[in-house]
Amino acid sequence: MTPPARPATYFHVHLVSDSTGETLNALARAACARFTNVLPIEHIYALVRAPRQLERALEEIANAPGVVLHTIIDPELRGALEGGCQKMDMPCIAALDPLVSALSRYLGAPLSTQVGAQYALDADYFNRMDALNYAIGHDDGQGGQDLARADVILVGVSRTSKTPTCIYLAHRGVRAANVPLVPPAEAPPKLRGIQVPVVALTIAPDRLLEIRRNRLRSLNEQRESSYVDADAVRQEVIRARRLFEREGWPVIDVTRRSVEETAAAVINILSGGRGQVEVLG
Repeated sequence: MTPPARPATYFHVHLVSDSTGETLNALARAACARFTNVLPIEHIYALVRAPRQLERALEEIANAPGVVLHTIIDPELRGALEGGCQKMDMPCIAALDPLVSALSRYLGAPLSTQVGAQYALDADYFNRMDALNYAIGHDDGQGGQDLARADVILVGVSRTSKTPTCIYLAHRGVRAANVPLVPPAEAPPKLRGIQVPVVALTIAPDRLLEIRRNRLRSLNEQRESSYVDADAVRQEVIRARRLFEREGWPVIDVTRRSVEETAAAVINILSGGRGQVEVLG
């Protein structure tokens, strides 16, 4: 007999950062995902760099007791935060301390006290911005005149997460273009003779049908068409898979993958790790 489902547990998690808070947010979500039916109520305090800002954060923390995670570098602010949490008998965790300490011991290097150092306006930053502009300018088959500048081209039928995957890849510094397959699925002419890696995205027909119907509902579109016809969608996916096999493109099945996982699979292919990706054919 299956035991009854455990009710969801909600708790407050306060993320205090002297920078954007993105690192803390990612760490908190990754940690909470390890627990079943545990749902954090996130409170984010970004760019906390002055005593008054920290006081306001502590006031809000007191009104919603929970767990406090922080990445505060300034010793005085850090001491005030940890002291305030101790008075309220709340756990206060310096999220990066174990990793930073281990790296410091290994490298034998002093720690930087620069706030937001990971967001320096260096060559890597501008490369990511260039990749983002490229992804936007080459979305859904646009900008075909310079596809040769791409690091990768994603191909797939409509609603296979091509656009969000390209945007996510851009944040990793990868210039990604995407080209849609419009029925009948044939190799787009702009890809003929291209010397850029092409990665194909596929999806289970039932899941694709669900996504497309939800998309039309969000647009208040009621008309029936082959776009959401079950048999037509199934044939569209089959023809696309046959095309991918003929062209010899590596294929990623996005049916149960998040955008982040799809992007990681693309990067794995670009680095030569095809064996860890579902490849059809």
